[in-house]
Amino acid sequence: MAFFFIIFFTVYTTLNYYIFIRGWQVLAAYSYLKIPYTFLFVFIAYGYVLAKLLYKVLPPLLYDIILVTGALWFAFFVYFILALFLIDIIRLFNGWFSFLPQSITNNYESAKNITAIIVILIVSLIVFLGYKNKHDIKIKDLELSLPKGNSKISELNVVMASDIHLSPIDGEKLLDRIVEKMNSLNPDIILLAGDIVDDNAFILNQRKIGESFRRLKTKYGIYSINGNHEFINEVKSSDRYAEQFGIKFLPDSYVLIDSSFYIIGREDVSMKQFTGKQRKDLSEIVKNLDHNYPKILLDHTPVKLEQAEENGIDLQLSGHTHHGQIWPANIITNLIYELSWGYLKKDKTHYYVSSGAGTWGPPVRTGSSSEIVNIKIIFR
Repeated sequence: MAFFFIIFFTVYTTLNYYIFIRGWQVLAAYSYLKIPYTFLFVFIAYGYVLAKLLYKVLPPLLYDIILVTGALWFAFFVYFILALFLIDIIRLFNGWFSFLPQSITNNYESAKNITAIIVILIVSLIVFLGYKNKHDIKIKDLELSLPKGNSKISELNVVMASDIHLSPIDGEKLLDRIVEKMNSLNPDIILLAGDIVDDNAFILNQRKIGESFRRLKTKYGIYSINGNHEFINEVKSSDRYAEQFGIKFLPDSYVLIDSSFYIIGREDVSMKQFTGKQRKDLSEIVKNLDHNYPKILLDHTPVKLEQAEENGIDLQLSGHTHHGQIWPANIITNLIYELSWGYLKKDKTHYYVSSGAGTWGPPVRTGSSSEIVNIKIIFR
């Protein structure tokens, strides 16, 4: 894990330097702006990391400002990189084929400044639209038929969400909208597929973020599992934080609900990286189950989907991918995961991977939509 962060930080710093230098070149005729530009750029580019490191000493308001600024920069960062790469490719080909009009090539300084303004405006518009899109939480409806077995109920209304990522970036406002939408669906049970938190419990409790969970209304309760961000933010304190609102965790365990169906929870595949302990095999978790009851599995990261099929799982619910969140990352998640988002059926097992109700890092979605999943199950 340390090696990964070193590589990530090195690449991130290199690409930020690329953006910084191109901005510096634009300011060539405005030398008095170069020093404040340097300090502002470093502050914004590393604000998110700075806030995370200094959360215990920063005043709450200052922490929130630095965190939000740094998080938004991640979105600007992606599109500045793409724009600058495109400009450099055009310049490279123009050097070979000279296709740009002389009105541009003969007025380099003017063209450079106009291009910079256009890039900033376009990137700002993309980020703004992504910000608006992120806050438009959609309801994804799904109807499934599962084997009834010994279940004494014929229907089940499941409301599922993943990757809420609670933090001061959106605070209680995001959760309030999620709770309102969930309650409007009249759920029998609410299932959360990990990454409830995006900050440590100290910050969340200090800001009183999470109180809206208390307004959730269900017949059978609220069940969750740990995602990678529960482990990143110290899993025991993350779980205690959520449990105070009536959320029940299933760490490599299961519960039989109303003598009718099982909810099975798996620890996230990232568990070993943070704790040194390996999560249990799914076969070990389910070996003592009565397989005459329907089985719903919560597994945060959608890897090795065949394991659910091999162990007689009727429905697996996952998240983690955000379906890329920021375009073109969704192209990458489609390559990495067998199912990056949406519904899949393999043999007798149904799968759904949610794009998430919240966001990690920038409160922006340009590659996917925020969603809550409403699954109406008929037991036959």
